[in-house]
Parts: sequence; structure tokens; C-alpha cells
Amino acid sequence: MNDTPPPPVFNEPWEAKVFAMAVRLHERGLFTWPEWADALGAEIATAGPETGTSYYEHWLRALEALLDRKGVASPDELARYCAAWGRAAARTPHGLPVELSDGDLR
Repeated sequence: MNDTPPPPVFNEPWEAKVFAMAVRLHERGLFTWPEWADALGAEIATAGPETGTSYYEHWLRALEALLDRKGVASPDELARYCAAWGRAAARTPHGLPVELSDGDLR
């Protein structure tokens, strides 16, 4: 009998989050599953030979492209929020929840 646990499905918490975001946005009707498959396939195809990056980095870039194409968030808006979360995370002590404030969105 093998007592070794199976490897994790996700290597990092963010991978699970981007997976869940894509599934939830599909469930909410933002895009169809064929649209998602096309976006993810296009992202993987344009990435070229395997670069050692996470499969979920492709998920993230495909999701960002769909958000832009659907008019939900532009690349500039996504960059602005990414920077804001970075500022909020930098000031948050380890172990506490990161809280975004209006000042972070400057």
C-alpha cells in the first residue's frame, strides 16, 4: 500500500485562483466554454516552445485577453489594479489579509 499523497493539482495558490476566476466568469456568462478554449489555445500557441512557465500563466494571459476583448477591463486597467494590489500587499504584515484602499488606485 502506497501512503504517498498525490501531488497537488496547483503548485501555487494563485493558480487555483485564476482557474476559479475563469470558471466563475464562464458560469456568469461572460464567455462560452468554446470561446475560453479558443483563447487558451491561442495563448499557448503564441507562447512558442515550452518556456518552463506554469500552465496557469497561460490561463492568466488568456483570461486577461478575454477581459479586454469583452470590454470588461483593458490591459491598462489590469496593470493599474495589479500595481494597486502590489502596494497594498507591500504594506500588509505577513499573515494578515491584504486590503485595497482608494489610495492604492492612484
